[in-house]
Amino acid sequence: MIDPHVHLRDWNQSHKETIVHGLDIARKAGLSGVFDMPNTDPPLISGSEIKKRIALADKTGSPVFYGVYGGLTPDMRQVAEIVEAWKNLFPRMVGLKFFAGRSTGNLSIISPVEQEEVIRILVREGFDGVLAVHCEKESCFRPEYGPYRPEAALDYTLLRPPESELESIKDMISFTEKLRYKGTLHVCHISTDKSVEEVEKARQRGIINITCGLTPHHAFLYDELMKEKEGYLLKMNPPLRPKAVMEKMLEFLFQGKIDWIETDHAPHTLADKRSAAGIPGLPFYPHFIRRLRTMGMTEEQVEKLTHTSICKTFGIDIKNEKTDPRYDLAGEYEFDAFHVPEERL
Repeated sequence: MIDPHVHLRDWNQSHKETIVHGLDIARKAGLSGVFDMPNTDPPLISGSEIKKRIALADKTGSPVFYGVYGGLTPDMRQVAEIVEAWKNLFPRMVGLKFFAGRSTGNLSIISPVEQEEVIRILVREGFDGVLAVHCEKESCFRPEYGPYRPEAALDYTLLRPPESELESIKDMISFTEKLRYKGTLHVCHISTDKSVEEVEKARQRGIINITCGLTPHHAFLYDELMKEKEGYLLKMNPPLRPKAVMEKMLEFLFQGKIDWIETDHAPHTLADKRSAAGIPGLPFYPHFIRRLRTMGMTEEQVEKLTHTSICKTFGIDIKNEKTDPRYDLAGEYEFDAFHVPEERL
């Protein structure tokens, strides 16, 4: 199994998570590979920084394949240089990450004009790999529900509404179709049924290659849980959605409309969670897969969602060890970040 979306922090954020610990948890959870995101501190926006990151992972001696994304900025020279780094460092540098809305860290490209220009440069420079995008359009945010207050955590789901994700996806599809992008546009942590339907429309047109991934938290958790005690622990980007939408996302997963599962593993300290977005995902991974099996998912579906589709899309051959994790991951973090209702386990 592979988790193509994790945040292993390290460096100036080692108090949140480290590559050593993250790879250890991945191994214990039965994973054979993880792909790390570039919004680290400092960010991974140059070949030299990415080489340091890969060397740090290799030093652990972990049997888990460690891949990493390069980050994109509005600096068009940087975009061209990071494409060259990808050409030299693939498959360890698995692809590029595009933040179309602000999330954790300072990597973001907010202006639609700059967003389209970045795609233009990628096409010009011959990038034909995976472009993973965090889709949230900030002009669709609802500032009347801000500023964020942890004691009113549910308001955060209204501040960053479903429309912001949908409109951002429409923008990215429009830019890549118009410019005939030859790689794969991947919509990270897709969270609404309308977003999946938009991806399906693009698939049917067949102008671009497009994929989407679903997190365990957007499949099992919903917005009203943030009204409970310490609901701020469930703050994430994109936010949790209404229960009916959550159920539809799980349905789409079973129907094959979602290409793979990605945890978006993003730990923070308890103190940081008063404001930070993101929750741990790796410890929950084996429990999520077991739950899918008990709900009737076939082994063929599980393998496709956790391994085959990922290897095929990225063009990376990672051995599927078919491990059966038995390690009890409870207690690896200071709190149970998922608060999954008992009836859903």
